[in-house]
Amino acid sequence: MYLGVNGWMFNGCFDDLHRALATEVPFVVVSIEHRLAPEHRLPAAYEDCLEAVHWIKNSQDEWLEKYANLSNSFLMGSSSGGNIAYHVGLSASSCVDDLKPLNIKGLILHQAFFGGNKRTESELRALNDTFIPPCCTDVLWELSLPVGADRDHEFSNPVLSIKPGQFDQIKALGWKILMAGYENDALFDRQFEIAKMLEGEGVPVMSNFVEGGYHGIDMFEFPKTKVLCEVVKEFIISLVTTT
Repeated sequence: MYLGVNGWMFNGCFDDLHRALATEVPFVVVSIEHRLAPEHRLPAAYEDCLEAVHWIKNSQDEWLEKYANLSNSFLMGSSSGGNIAYHVGLSASSCVDDLKPLNIKGLILHQAFFGGNKRTESELRALNDTFIPPCCTDVLWELSLPVGADRDHEFSNPVLSIKPGQFDQIKALGWKILMAGYENDALFDRQFEIAKMLEGEGVPVMSNFVEGGYHGIDMFEFPKTKVLCEVVKEFIISLVTTT
C-alpha cells in the first residue's frame, strides 16, 4: 500500500501520477490532503498527514479492507509532499506500535521540497526559471513556516537541525529511503544534501538523481512518469515481504 501526500501543484497532476503508480507497481494508493498555508502554517500539514496514517490502520474502507496489504506500506510524497513525507516519517518511526497493523517499510521522497537561507548552485542556476525560481520558493516558505521563522528552520532545512539519535529508530526498523530527482530542478542541491546527510547518519538510502529534467517533470511528461514508476517498483520489491 502506498500513502501519497499531495504537494502544492494542482491535484490533477497527482491523480495522473497516482493512477500510473497503481497500474504499474501495483499497489493501493491512499492520497492524503491536508490543511494549507498561510491560514494553517507548518506543522499543520505534518499533523494532518500523521493523523491520516493513524486513520488508515482502523479504517473500514472497502478498498483498504479487501485489497490493501497494510504490512507492506510506504509513505511517499512529491514536491512539498516529499518534505511532508520526510517529517511525518520521522514522527511515525517513533510510534510504530500505535500504528499496527500498518507497517511502514520505507519512505519515497520524490523531488522533495527543502530550502535554506543561503542559495545553492542549483538555485542560482534557476534564478530565471519560468516554473519554480528561487524567488517563488522564498514566498512559499514565508507563507508556510511558523511566523518569525526563516528558511533555515528545521521544517525547511533539516540538515542544520540534526539531533543525536534522531534516525536511530528508522535504522532499527530497517526502513530505507528513496530519494528521486533531476539535476536541473532548482531544488536538486537540497535533495542531494538531504540524501548525503541521511547516508552520513547511517540510514539506508537509494538515490535516483537523473540528468536534465525540471521540477514536476514526472507529472507532466508521461514517458518520465513510466520511468519513475519503474524506479519506485524496484525500490518497493527490494523491501516487501510476501504475505
